[in-house]
Amino acid sequence: MSKQTLTVTDNRTGKTYEFPIKDGTINAMDIRNIKVDDNDFGLMSYDPAYQNTASCRSSITYIDGDKGILLYRGYPIEQLAEHSNFVEVAYLLLNGELPGKDQYEKFRHEVTVHTFVHENLKKFMEGFRYDANPMGILIGTLGALGTFYPNAINVNDAGERRLNVIRLIAKMPTIAAWAYRQSMGMPYVYPDNELSLAGNFLAMIKRIAEHRYIPNPKLERALDVLFILHADHEQNCSTSVMRGAGSSLTDPYSAVAAATAALYGPLHGGANAEVLHMLDEIGSRDRIPEFIAKCKEGKARLMGFGHRVYKNFDPRSRIIQKLAHEVFEITGSNPKLDLALEIEKIALQDEYFIKRKLYPNVDFYSGLIYQAMGFPVGMFPVLFAIGRVVGWLAQWQEMLNDKEQKIARPRQIYTGAASRDFVPMNRR
Repeated sequence: MSKQTLTVTDNRTGKTYEFPIKDGTINAMDIRNIKVDDNDFGLMSYDPAYQNTASCRSSITYIDGDKGILLYRGYPIEQLAEHSNFVEVAYLLLNGELPGKDQYEKFRHEVTVHTFVHENLKKFMEGFRYDANPMGILIGTLGALGTFYPNAINVNDAGERRLNVIRLIAKMPTIAAWAYRQSMGMPYVYPDNELSLAGNFLAMIKRIAEHRYIPNPKLERALDVLFILHADHEQNCSTSVMRGAGSSLTDPYSAVAAATAALYGPLHGGANAEVLHMLDEIGSRDRIPEFIAKCKEGKARLMGFGHRVYKNFDPRSRIIQKLAHEVFEITGSNPKLDLALEIEKIALQDEYFIKRKLYPNVDFYSGLIYQAMGFPVGMFPVLFAIGRVVGWLAQWQEMLNDKEQKIARPRQIYTGAASRDFVPMNRR
């Protein structure tokens, strides 16, 4: 049986080093032992954007990008999307196992009773400009929310940590809905705790003059599934920010605000909006071949295709494509869906895209669903954040309990000037 080690020869010195291989990795600190002499700092690896660096051990989400597999705590995303609901999935991600009936009801009740926010926070949100972007409002308000819970900084207190996790999951939809209402110049709607999490969010978004808003059950279910699909996705940009900020032992509200800020970027939470912009640019089916040709020439980009991790179908895209049809049966047909389906059909048969393993990802159809449900583009990353906050918090909890973790502090390769003396201004 072969040894589970890696042997490296440093051609600068002729020395040979043997490093243990564990879980398909070598410990980055081991290569620090490779030195030219005793005064040498030691060898480092250079990995911009962490494309091939494992920063942690995690038991939350498993992705096999080559096979198009996504598991939450071992459960296939397809099964959870079909049989579960977002609150149950939240329990699973946070606790590692699906809840029993009593555990589920207790957890659901805890989340439900924490949906209201302090009235002073409402006044804070009302201070934003009438046309402020909902995502900007969400980021600022999440940071402010932590000031209402000063004990949240005690992150090593398991009871305090759990309470603030519940608060964040419960209050995120309320703050998100109020961010939307603020940006639309509409009065805020308080939570209706007789509704589900997704149904309550829709009520806070949609209610105008009704005594009580009852959401369409199919749209409510569609939104719930979207929250499940976005709940976690391994060590993506915003999750890495959550772990990085959390590694300083800051409170979870500040860490979630930081993660939300990362999600704000068009390459992360704004990717589905870029798909809609692309479909608007194409305009009609007869212009698709021209656009595809531009993509091959490098003059345009096929948004919603390809993924850093998946080199096969994003398993979420299959679920969401079916979901789009179900939503459009209620909201009415959308010509953009026909465009999207035709683009997908062409791309999946084209050798150019097949060779490069460019398959639809979750963003390709999610924006179409959000738009059909009446959400403006500015709300798309906000909707993403409602689902993803569960994953952020699960990852944050795991990091705090991981004895191998320390405050995040990447190394760098210095490319600036060598040591030099200061020159007085009159001599420059």
